[in-house]
Amino acid sequence: MSDAAQPTAAEVRAAAEAIKTALDRHLAAVERRSGDDDPAVLEAFNQLAAAAEVYDELLYDRYDEVTPFEIPGAEELPPYAGPEEPNAISVLIRRDYAVAEPQRLLAQAQRVEAAEYEAAGGPADDATGTVPGALGILFGEFEPDEIASRHKEFGLEEGDSTLWVTAADEPSEAGEWLEAPFEHVDTQAVVCRFDVSAVFDEEEDTEEADDLDFVEDEDLEPLDTEK
Repeated sequence: MSDAAQPTAAEVRAAAEAIKTALDRHLAAVERRSGDDDPAVLEAFNQLAAAAEVYDELLYDRYDEVTPFEIPGAEELPPYAGPEEPNAISVLIRRDYAVAEPQRLLAQAQRVEAAEYEAAGGPADDATGTVPGALGILFGEFEPDEIASRHKEFGLEEGDSTLWVTAADEPSEAGEWLEAPFEHVDTQAVVCRFDVSAVFDEEEDTEEADDLDFVEDEDLEPLDTEK
């Protein structure tokens, strides 16, 4: 970036002051909150996220430095513009898995199927002979949260996951969205989101590796451990 395009030191300082103001407003809103979905808190959160993003960009452009904090989802989602007093929420969850050990998956499904048919007094069918069939049995038997906590037992390997909480004025009609449950999500109605990904761990590992490289490049003398 050319010097002419760089923000001035005064602009960076002003952005820092804006964060301080946004922090005070957010704390004040939290202290006066009327409930879990207080619109004043949500508005203050969004203002703080926006101020932090502006400051981070100016700081990097001017000084090639970054802030040590990050507000999850601030860059991906627009400011909240949903109902001030939502009467309903939807929880959207996606969890990705890799089928790391198909034989373990099949064996677990076979145990579940055998126990069910033994209790029913009938023979087991061959639904567990395929991975799709085994997955259908296991996810039909166990809650998704239990599978998430015991995924290794089922031969699965965790991938990315995300959870979105969206607000609405009224609950959906029964059966209204079942044919396409994840389509037409209004991102401005997302109250909060939580993401888990190996990408975040890789970024931390890269930063640690950079620190180690820096130490290794220095001309350090060995420590004298003799007493």
